[in-house]
Amino acid sequence: MNRQFPRLAIFLVLAALALSGLPGPARGEINLNVNIGPPPVVVAEPAVVAMIPTIGVYFVPDSSPDLFFYAGFWWSPRGERWYRSRACKGPWAVVESRFVPRQVIRVPKDYRVRYGKAKHIPYGQWKKAHYRRTAEDGREAGHSGRRDHERSDRRGHGYDR
Repeated sequence: MNRQFPRLAIFLVLAALALSGLPGPARGEINLNVNIGPPPVVVAEPAVVAMIPTIGVYFVPDSSPDLFFYAGFWWSPRGERWYRSRACKGPWAVVESRFVPRQVIRVPKDYRVRYGKAKHIPYGQWKKAHYRRTAEDGREAGHSGRRDHERSDRRGHGYDR
């Protein structure tokens, strides 16, 4: 019996080691990603806005990324894409660059330095004045149509109204 005990102990240890090395029950995992379009654009209402007087585009001095207002829309470039919204908080939609007004595209790269000291208007006051003015003009939120902007770019070239 003394000889069998060490053999039995070795057999049990080897059996335990062999069984512990067997794979356990398989765990299944499913990872599903559905990417429909670009990530959403999230913008908080700005504290103030300022205007680039030479082109009539408003900008938010302390925003990252860039945020502009022109022709009744908010505009924001993100890499190669442009986004547009009627309201600062969104919803935002991707816009082809050919539909972005020239005035917005022509904002100088150093606009924050050049116009950073321009008169800062508290956003709430600007918003009230802006919407009151456009209602008096009979236009919808400052949007006067793409053709008006194209005509304004053509002044001095035989297209004056």
